[in-house]
Amino acid sequence: MARQAKVGVLGASGYTGSELVRMLLRHPRVEIALLTADRRAGQEMREVFPQFSPFELPKLVSIEGLDWVSLGLDLVFCALPHATTQNVIKELLDKAPSVKVVDLSADFRLSDTAAYAKWYGHEHHAPELQKAAVYGLVEVHRRAIKKARLVANPGCYTTCAQLPLVPLIKEKAIELGEIVVDAKSGMTGAGRSAKEAMLFSEVSEGFHAYGVGHHRHMAELDQEFSAAAGREVVVTFTPHLVPMNRGILSTIYVRGRRGRTPADLHAILSKTYAKEPFVHVLPFGETPQTRHVRGSNMTFIGVASDRIAGRAIVISALDNLVKGASGQAIQNMNLVLGFPETLGIEQVALFP
Repeated sequence: MARQAKVGVLGASGYTGSELVRMLLRHPRVEIALLTADRRAGQEMREVFPQFSPFELPKLVSIEGLDWVSLGLDLVFCALPHATTQNVIKELLDKAPSVKVVDLSADFRLSDTAAYAKWYGHEHHAPELQKAAVYGLVEVHRRAIKKARLVANPGCYTTCAQLPLVPLIKEKAIELGEIVVDAKSGMTGAGRSAKEAMLFSEVSEGFHAYGVGHHRHMAELDQEFSAAAGREVVVTFTPHLVPMNRGILSTIYVRGRRGRTPADLHAILSKTYAKEPFVHVLPFGETPQTRHVRGSNMTFIGVASDRIAGRAIVISALDNLVKGASGQAIQNMNLVLGFPETLGIEQVALFP
């Protein structure tokens, strides 16, 4: 029987951290050897998340003072807030250079450290590591991810927008100056820390835009779309908060280039993703709902005609905690460690 890989989850008391634990518990090639949570250090995982009561898991510990070498980890998932992540990963890889890292924060997603400083308000603390980081959108960067030491797991909004748009941009099928991404996310996208604006009475029975004109994911979208196009691309992107727990729905408006019709765009996406295990293109004219992907690592994409000639409406849906975070992180882990890509993340969506 093949040896199980020893993995750690840094920031296990957050939503993405707990989702990692939920999925890793049923991964046949993984042993969870480390769980950290500074504010919850000393507690059992079941005390923070009662759903884990039946399972034997390591006690939550603080990151401070960990002996990275003696832990003998093969891979670490980092689900910590941005800014703190860079220093933690730098120390980890300095002391245990053989360990692989999948980072779920935004700290290594932007290849340009000056752009990072502009969007996140402080200098990058590990620019030498940034040069080695690979952007972890598997369907686009699969080959590079397999060889990576440090994988920057993409953002949830950006995954939902890139999967339908990158193939169309690469095929030069749409007008680059007329892309509009209108996206909606569930509450867990804001994290688990207590915030007044996230109280039930503040968000229930309402629906609002935020980060209008300056959301940090814009930099990530511009970077990846520009790479796909081979020239600078700047898109219109507006996120919205919806009072539901999980899910992202992106409604994307595009214009076909050189006579490309909505049916042509659908054909490009269908061909691109025909053999991809976690991206499903619906029949032309059908559109997805967030409930169709809840709890799964799937992204559903639909294409419909706009009433304006030449324009198409592309709609994509994913679970922000799975394909938008932890499920995609395990997909990246599978590639980095040489496991079958779909191992441990083949769950069918929960419905209703």
